[in-house]
Amino acid sequence: MKFEDLLLEIGGFGRFQILILFILCLPRINLPMHFLLHNFLAATPSHHCAIPQQEAFVNLTMEEVLLISIPREPDGTFRSCEMFSQPQFHLLLNSSLQPENNSIIQHCQHGWVYDHSQFTSTIATQWDLVCEQRGLNQATATFFFIGVTMGAVVFGYLSDRFGRKAMLLLSLVCSVVFGMLSAASVSYSMLAITRTLTGVALSGVSLIVLPLGMEWVDVQHRTFSGILTSIFWSIGNMLLAMVAYLVREWHWLLVAVTGPCLLSIVCLWWVPESARWLIANGKVKQAHRHLLRCARMNGRKDFAFSPELLPSFHLPQALRRMATDKKPGRSYSYISLFRTPVLRKISLCSGAVWFGVAFSYYGMSMNLTGFGLNMYLSQFVFGVIEIPAKMIMYVLVNRVGRRQSQAWALILTGLCIGANVIIPKPFTSLRSVVAVMGKGFSEAAFTTVFLYTSELYPTVLRQNGMGYTSFVARLGGALAPLVFLLDEVWKALPEVTYCGVAVCCGSVAFLLPETLNVRLPEGIEDVE
Repeated sequence: MKFEDLLLEIGGFGRFQILILFILCLPRINLPMHFLLHNFLAATPSHHCAIPQQEAFVNLTMEEVLLISIPREPDGTFRSCEMFSQPQFHLLLNSSLQPENNSIIQHCQHGWVYDHSQFTSTIATQWDLVCEQRGLNQATATFFFIGVTMGAVVFGYLSDRFGRKAMLLLSLVCSVVFGMLSAASVSYSMLAITRTLTGVALSGVSLIVLPLGMEWVDVQHRTFSGILTSIFWSIGNMLLAMVAYLVREWHWLLVAVTGPCLLSIVCLWWVPESARWLIANGKVKQAHRHLLRCARMNGRKDFAFSPELLPSFHLPQALRRMATDKKPGRSYSYISLFRTPVLRKISLCSGAVWFGVAFSYYGMSMNLTGFGLNMYLSQFVFGVIEIPAKMIMYVLVNRVGRRQSQAWALILTGLCIGANVIIPKPFTSLRSVVAVMGKGFSEAAFTTVFLYTSELYPTVLRQNGMGYTSFVARLGGALAPLVFLLDEVWKALPEVTYCGVAVCCGSVAFLLPETLNVRLPEGIEDVE
């Protein structure tokens, strides 16, 4: 008897599974509040060079002081990173006569003055991460995603070795500790280190929550459960907009988005360990206890069996070999993903798709001010559009298939990003509509890739496969914020880069096999 058959006997989608999924959705809400926090944590308000007080300025208004001290851009705004070496008093008579001699223009010498009308403080204003230091500001997101990348490898292995629930609890506790340390940072270096470690911890939450829920759900409800869980990511997106709107000081913003992890830690008490993992690791009595609890909650009170029967009757063939046949040649690692031809092709192609999905998703999500909307409204709308995108994908992946849905969602994401390169800036409404459509396609691609990848890999390598693809995705997420720095080369270069990568990686998805209505592979031989 297969484990799926056992689930049908005890109730594959009853009150027990619904309780588990909703509890696991609590940390899921918290993830985007950290993953997209950079938009508000490191926001750069309008600023200009600080001008030292001089006696000659006594009778001048602030506007006049700025006029004679700071050069203007062609559109009339004051430059953010430059000032005149000497006050240009003649500009008081005719401000349109901007000096053409660049030798009298220098970089800011006395720090910066920031507009605090929108943000009380951000890390950019705290440590002057503007102008020449702008790269360090963008790097805080990269440091976080480097941590997430490392965490994907670490927790992918640890959750297979020590269990899903124990590692989820560890990652939540570490998230609280490092999140609060980030809020208490007294230097940029401390913030960079603690945000990296927060990324490592939250990666465990990201990687474990979905499989832990899925391993208690029957085959018929697996897609529905995956979509339901991912909807709470979108809710987290919307909540981030509201929290950031209410909390404008970066220290307290970090506290506000980290605090909910404490609730998740408390609620995790009611979530059992994965029975699949317990059986695979020979912990039959614990699995027996959880399965009986599941049967009781689902109203199957007549269900009873002996735990001694589990190893011989209720294990899939591949899991039975892992549980009882501990031979040296039976261990699996990330290298196993590339040993055989078909798995190698799947791993290379799925890695490329995950990179493109994450790269374009975070590229769009971290460009809230580039589409003509208020940044809080952009964050909220980007969260709202994700929900219908998930619903539509729920229908499409079961009608059109996983491969076509994955490929076209990612290609259309790239085309929407590319379209906004061409649409003139004054057409803000049109640019906003195209951006929201692109965000919807981007989320559709992300929703599909989680489901698709879990079906591509065999049971014995599924967690390793998810860990590897998550690692590649986090590389894409780490590089995405740095691409914004390319605007110094050409203003549209970041968008062109996001567009090109999304279209190319979307095309690679056509090389993957279709998994619609195909039974999940158990061993490597099933894939080959």
